Amino acid sequence: MNRRSVLMVSMLGLALLPGHAIAQQKSLKEQLVGSWTFVTSADVQKDGTKVDRWGPNPKGMLVFDANGRYVLVIHHADLPKFASNRVDQGTAAENKAVMQGLIVLFGTYSVNEADKTIITQVEGGSFPNLHGMGQKRIVTSLTAEELKYTNPATTTGSTTNAVWKRAK
Repeated sequence: MNRRSVLMVSMLGLALLPGHAIAQQKSLKEQLVGSWTFVTSADVQKDGTKVDRWGPNPKGMLVFDANGRYVLVIHHADLPKFASNRVDQGTAAENKAVMQGLIVLFGTYSVNEADKTIITQVEGGSFPNLHGMGQKRIVTSLTAEELKYTNPATTTGSTTNAVWKRAK
């Protein structure tokens, strides 16, 4: 076979590969870009105790854009409604429940392809102590439909293994 024939056969072979085989050739960052919905996470405390921080049927969304920006929101499914029906007039108990059952973060992110980590730089969110800080997440599994990562240092002092599904 001459070079042209080899090239044609190679191109035909690539065209016949299933979509997921080609997707595996994408960089980690390219695979992350898009919207993800929160499924679950398991928090492991320093003493080995497991905590279900988000309870049954948690809600959440994680978005990575192609320009290196992200937003993350996770909350309990049963956050209390404010009796006043005004965001600025929650009772102490209502505000406490919301703050304990919600995390919102946004900022920039970068990806280290070699060690499969995502580094976020928090610009703002519901926990001011993180503003200006970096966070590391280790990707343990990534397919076209599912993202799993470990956050080795959460704001509650635990390690978290989170699962996200690609938003439809």
